[in-house]
Amino acid sequence: MSLFRRVRPAPRGSRGCDRHGAVSLSVSIVIPYTPQSAPAASRFARALAQRNETEVILVGDGPLDAPHAPNVQVIPGVAGKGVAIRTALDRVKGGITVLQDADGAYSLESCETLCRPIQEDRADAVFGNRAGTRMGASVLADRALGQVTRFVTDVPLADPLCGQRAFRTEALKSVALTSDDDAVDAEIVVKLAAQLYRLAEVPVGLDTPPHQPLASQWSRLRTLVRYATVRDDADNQHEGYTTLERMDGASNYNAWLGQRFREHLGRRVLEIGSGIGTITEKLEPGLELLIALEVDRFYVDRLKNKFRGRPHVRPYLSDVALADWEALKAERLDTIVLSNVLEHIPDDASAVRRFRQILPPGGRVLVLVPALPQLFGTIDEAVGHHRRYTKEGLIQVLEGNGFEVETLEWMNLVGVPGWFMNSRVMRRRSVPKLQLKVYDRFAPLFAKAESRVKLPVGMSLFAVARATGGAQ
Repeated sequence: MSLFRRVRPAPRGSRGCDRHGAVSLSVSIVIPYTPQSAPAASRFARALAQRNETEVILVGDGPLDAPHAPNVQVIPGVAGKGVAIRTALDRVKGGITVLQDADGAYSLESCETLCRPIQEDRADAVFGNRAGTRMGASVLADRALGQVTRFVTDVPLADPLCGQRAFRTEALKSVALTSDDDAVDAEIVVKLAAQLYRLAEVPVGLDTPPHQPLASQWSRLRTLVRYATVRDDADNQHEGYTTLERMDGASNYNAWLGQRFREHLGRRVLEIGSGIGTITEKLEPGLELLIALEVDRFYVDRLKNKFRGRPHVRPYLSDVALADWEALKAERLDTIVLSNVLEHIPDDASAVRRFRQILPPGGRVLVLVPALPQLFGTIDEAVGHHRRYTKEGLIQVLEGNGFEVETLEWMNLVGVPGWFMNSRVMRRRSVPKLQLKVYDRFAPLFAKAESRVKLPVGMSLFAVARATGGAQ
């Protein structure tokens, strides 16, 4: 099972299409070079200088014999492939960016083939596939690293580290690249895959076998191992995301939560605080409308990629306090879902009053919240919790603001000791991966047991509340 899931195909869009269904996007070709590869970069630049409609950016370090042409830019004195790519991306103007290794093995004739799936809006990134290349030590090492890349990212690509790739520029710029050297090749695949961009591949022709220095291969391998073990695709800079990403891998636990929510869903749903879409995905089947409200743009971009091609799912970037509630009311919503979200809202009572204002009488709010204030600890702080609830506290915030509680149940008794140890005793900032995997393995048994026994206490509280009275 891969550590980064989850590249999804999506149907072709229709924006700005010509009569063949292709989107009109200009192309920029970025060629990083080193002192050793500068001659090949110079040859590429001379060949591309005749294509006035194509922007060419050569960036690197070493003596370069580049033509003086209006479409050719040279950025000298930049050492390291990762640094070179980041530098070039600041100047790129095209809607499509081709990253072209300065290796004479590659043919520039493949660039048009690489760009076609993006022009037709069938992909956000297209990788060359060097199938049929004569085997040598460098090619064998590339193939082995390709296997490691597929294991880490689950990308459906035969040759993910090919030196000839095309990207929708907006997609490539949306990922924060941190590698300074050739490891950037692996980092790009990891981050695009994790953000659910559409990846594709096409065959590319090679004049000779490509060459990658051994140091470059080791750097790529180290980066892949780091992302597979100790670093997430946000480079551990977003504590909340680290926890959400780990929870996203708890498929059995998430199915359990999804089942509880779906038992009470209507057809037109607003989910508050959708995060990376873990529960959104469980709610979506069969709905007429699902608005996924999320305050963090990082998550909204991921939601847009995840639900591309499903127009009834509408990611909505907004804070609860600043949302356009009149526009939401006009959507004729019948259910509002909050899965581990109400505890993040500073003024939860005010938020619940907002929910009542947009629901018709009889509409429902479904709420899952962390329970037991005694468990509040460092993990709660890391993910931005303001509180953990008691039964009485949750009833008060719901029934004091226009709702009648129909169902209120404890959930997840087994999780209590683990959370107490991790968050209170060991003062961790996230749930350890191994613990979560072990817990998830047994989650179906816990769900079955809890459906038969009324719990005296639990790590969470699940509530179903009905909107009372007339229109607000």
